[in-house]
Amino acid sequence: MSWSFSIGSISGIRIRIHLTFALFFIWIGAAFWNEGGMAAMANGLAYILLLFLCVVLHEFGHILTARRFGSQTLDVVLLPIGGVARMKCIPEKPGQELAVALAGPGVNLVIAAVLFILLGSQTIMQDVAQPAKNVSLLSQLAVANIALAVFNLVPAFPMDGGRALRACLSYRMDRAAATKLATRIGHILAFGFGLFGFVSGYPLLMLVALFVFMGASAENNSTQLHQLARRLRVSDAMITQFSTLPVTSRIADAVALLIHSTQHDIPIVDGVGKPIGLLTRARLLRALHDLGADGQVADVMRTDVPTVSDRAELEDALRLMDEENFPAVMVADQRGHLIGMVTLENLDQMLLLARLQPRE
Repeated sequence: MSWSFSIGSISGIRIRIHLTFALFFIWIGAAFWNEGGMAAMANGLAYILLLFLCVVLHEFGHILTARRFGSQTLDVVLLPIGGVARMKCIPEKPGQELAVALAGPGVNLVIAAVLFILLGSQTIMQDVAQPAKNVSLLSQLAVANIALAVFNLVPAFPMDGGRALRACLSYRMDRAAATKLATRIGHILAFGFGLFGFVSGYPLLMLVALFVFMGASAENNSTQLHQLARRLRVSDAMITQFSTLPVTSRIADAVALLIHSTQHDIPIVDGVGKPIGLLTRARLLRALHDLGADGQVADVMRTDVPTVSDRAELEDALRLMDEENFPAVMVADQRGHLIGMVTLENLDQMLLLARLQPRE
């Protein structure tokens, strides 16, 4: 994920912090400092760190359960709203998806149960009845883990409850139909959250509603796209009208192509037309700023973008793009010559056209 940086790894899985989380952490520290000085800031930051440790454990509940079913995880990104485990693929069998979805909230409930046993339920209930500044750190953590579990079990994407709902629906219908129904339920809940937040004067709840609505829509689009891709080959979806640049080109040549066309990703080819790299719009703009117009595209192109056969399954190409966050994949014929590209933009257009076609 862009705008994030790695702070280490656990069991081979990178833990990354998004820039917004770092800014959120600084803001929380400043707020506690203004409220009660150094002691309040230290206590508040300790609580936030422990809370996000629980979030990491929550994500590893998903990760370790998914690993049992053969699904690998690329990384975990910490955001102000929680954590996101980026998996190569989510198990699609209903029982497996249900187990993975419930594992995260289950971890939070276990943490809460341990804290209730250690501190005693009566102590925690007495603590939370006091003003917030007087509640002990561990009591706050126990209550927060219950809140995390309950929030994540709301039956709407992208929360765990939405995936659990889809898994249950998938026992009675196919995955695409289950996703569509779960998305509708998520949209209804999002509308309810937003309306209640507006009437009650809780802007945070309105932001949660927007997050739920967008997350549900994104999950539905992703599932439908994968369902569509399973019926097609790369040749059915690839772009065939595009421009390339030789590896000897300068940044100025790429800028001219960017200005005079709608193409964002430029394949870089060798002397015989075989792809050796991809120059994305973001890299081009950065290179223009750092190296100037006389810089070489060979110095800034991405060389890790895969090349697939035009006869390959489209879903395999889409999975490659999802797993490694590639903006596109290049398509070559049997001789290795570039004949097409598959980009996120043309896949989205293909999905839109498929939706507009009348059903038989």
